[in-house]
Amino acid sequence: MVRTREPKQARVKKALDSPFAIIREINNRSLFEFIKFFWPEVSNDDFHPNWHIEVLCKELEEIAHRVANGEEKEHDLIINIPPGTTKTITCSIMFPVWCWTKWHWMRFITASYSGALALESAEYSRDLVRSERFRLAYPELAIKEDKDTKSNYRVIKKKWEAGTNKVPKTYLGGNRYSTSVGGTLTGYHGHILIVDDPLNPHQSVSDTERQTANRWVDQTLSTRKTDKKVSTTITVMQRLHQDDPSGHMLDKKKKNVRHICLPGEIRNYKEQLSPPEFFKYYKDDLLDPQRMPWSVLKDMEADLGQYGFSGQVGQKPVPPGGGMFKVDNFQIIDQIPSPGTIQKVVRYWDKAGSEGSGAYTVGVKMAVTKNGRFIVMDVKRGQWGTEVRERIIRSTAEADGKEVEQHIEQEPGSGGKESVQATIKNLAGFTAKADRPQGDKIYRADPFSVQVNEGNVWMIRADWNRDFIEEYRHFPFSTYKDQVDGGSGAFSKLTTKRIAKMM
Repeated sequence: MVRTREPKQARVKKALDSPFAIIREINNRSLFEFIKFFWPEVSNDDFHPNWHIEVLCKELEEIAHRVANGEEKEHDLIINIPPGTTKTITCSIMFPVWCWTKWHWMRFITASYSGALALESAEYSRDLVRSERFRLAYPELAIKEDKDTKSNYRVIKKKWEAGTNKVPKTYLGGNRYSTSVGGTLTGYHGHILIVDDPLNPHQSVSDTERQTANRWVDQTLSTRKTDKKVSTTITVMQRLHQDDPSGHMLDKKKKNVRHICLPGEIRNYKEQLSPPEFFKYYKDDLLDPQRMPWSVLKDMEADLGQYGFSGQVGQKPVPPGGGMFKVDNFQIIDQIPSPGTIQKVVRYWDKAGSEGSGAYTVGVKMAVTKNGRFIVMDVKRGQWGTEVRERIIRSTAEADGKEVEQHIEQEPGSGGKESVQATIKNLAGFTAKADRPQGDKIYRADPFSVQVNEGNVWMIRADWNRDFIEEYRHFPFSTYKDQVDGGSGAFSKLTTKRIAKMM
């Protein structure tokens, strides 16, 4: 639906007739100016402007104008930014009210990790509309009296007939419905959907909590748009885990997603900055030297720990330089060394339980050279059903050749034993052995990590490199661990066996 703007001449006349008209005109043109003017209504602290607030305001304004004009959306928006940077006031409190001053009919759905947090932001917005300063600037806007709860309230717009003091005509406007991530949305739709902090740090360590949040965003929130071509979702949060909602959405590699990622400092987290041209705004490598100088960041790191600081401030949910594996020390080469330098080659298979289980079947082919270097030569990886998986394992062994030993990890229990026996039977004619690793995955990976971190592991350049490296980068916090299992398993078969302790 296209909304026509009031003629310029009429707006100029209003500006001359009313002391608030000029303020109103400035605020209408700029969300940032609106925030500055109404800041005292939502915070007792002084307003500290910083470039990132203006950047976020411009992004939000662009979305609002496209939605208001009924234009097909260019993208959904993901904002990753540290806590304490005015993100909630900007995106969840001020932005919806600013939109209503221009398009009173606009509807919003807002959500946070807890219902209380979502309602608090909604209440601040409602109190802003009720404030005396807002009523003086926008006397035509109000909250509908019989539709006025923190979780769901509606805007009305009054219009007076020119030159009369008659009771104004009232027009129903948009509404704001607020809920928790995971909460019900049945019957509600929004032009703009705002998800502010869908997880908290405590929830992020729980696979169940993360999966619940991701499923709610995918299957519930996505169905609540008034017009799927126009309505836009805005997600704003600090990074908490590789598979948190923003990471989950980015992993889909959808083209219609714009990612704004602003680390608190770029001395250690420059690679996370997106888009990279924002580099020019950082001063002394800091996003916001006034709110978060180096002294404050140092205190935050002490409180959050290295992992928490890396995610929430650096927007990289692993410690700087990687976790257990320093993946920058992988050396990528373009061709396999001559056969005379290779001492032994194995392939280690970590089989997924079943198709659709979420895990991957992975086969890592690795060699050790006579001078003690290790080479990751090939990785086969997929989510295959039993029949397809066994066919791929057989064809891979045929391509490897009979000189390459095939090792298959045996899962605990009778089912694991039967599965590995079936694969060994399938590999008749090849050297194929079952392996029953003992103990914790992290402990089993430790010997291989030492070699990686020392720069003793090479890797053949190939398409699978990126996914392989990223899984190692995030381990042990990675969503998937199959390639790490495959790599540490292959390494163990090329070296002296080590019995892992139970942890």
